[in-house]
Amino acid sequence: MKASYTFQVIVLIGLCATGCDLIRMKKEQTEAEAARKTVARVYNSYLYQDELAGIIPAGATASDSLARVTAYINSWIRKQLVIQEATKNININEAEVERKVLDYRYSLIGYEYQNYYIQKNLNDSVSDKEIQEYYSTRQDNFILKQNIVQGTYIKVPKEAPRTKRIKELMYSRKEKDVAELRSYCLSFSAAYHLADSSWIEFDKLVVNSPLAEIPNKVQFLRSYNYFETSDTEFLYFLKIDAYKMSDNVSPLEFVKQDIKNIILNKRKVELARKLEDEVYENAAKRNDFEIFNH
Repeated sequence: MKASYTFQVIVLIGLCATGCDLIRMKKEQTEAEAARKTVARVYNSYLYQDELAGIIPAGATASDSLARVTAYINSWIRKQLVIQEATKNININEAEVERKVLDYRYSLIGYEYQNYYIQKNLNDSVSDKEIQEYYSTRQDNFILKQNIVQGTYIKVPKEAPRTKRIKELMYSRKEKDVAELRSYCLSFSAAYHLADSSWIEFDKLVVNSPLAEIPNKVQFLRSYNYFETSDTEFLYFLKIDAYKMSDNVSPLEFVKQDIKNIILNKRKVELARKLEDEVYENAAKRNDFEIFNH
């Protein structure tokens, strides 16, 4: 165990560019391999120092660096041992393995460059006109799965001051009353949502309140535009300005951000396809690849 720890320390010192040798070069290595520093061996497979590049992040402490290097080496050894055990016990389709390796290499390198290309070339500006056009031609894709409302909801402790004025303030359109209600909510409410043009799911609005337990919410929304209730600790005030029932087409405002994300994702897919086409066409012009007849 002590010898193993000493070896790990030597590996760390070499990675930190002290110029010290990690281990003596093995005599049976080829001349090309002899120039590389050997870190570990499993049967005839070797792990070299240059293959550890990038494992230690900048600014890492000595103990963190040693832990990262040790973990990587141990992981490499375990994987090599499993590979060796597998080749002894099952027939490996090397061609299939190589195809999977290529796919994995592409996922690591190709997707990294693809993301770079997309970030560099993506136009992330989506106009209201584009959103409106997308919405108008695909309304069947935007059917509500829940009831949504526009309105005001306030939850305050029973001991809060001036609770009898809350309803008056909720209905007032005067600028000073709107400001007073906002100030009141900031000071005394346990939860609140003030009326604006945004839509919100009714269940999310009244969560953790007696209103969440209403059995027929559709009938409730049709019957009340204002409602008060209470429990042992809190008073609840609800004013509904507008509502939309589930299974109806969603208002544009409710799905506007979703549509923007959809449009941006479509652009990303198109850019990814464009990148592959450009790389292929340019390589074909330069005769960088060829397909041989079988």
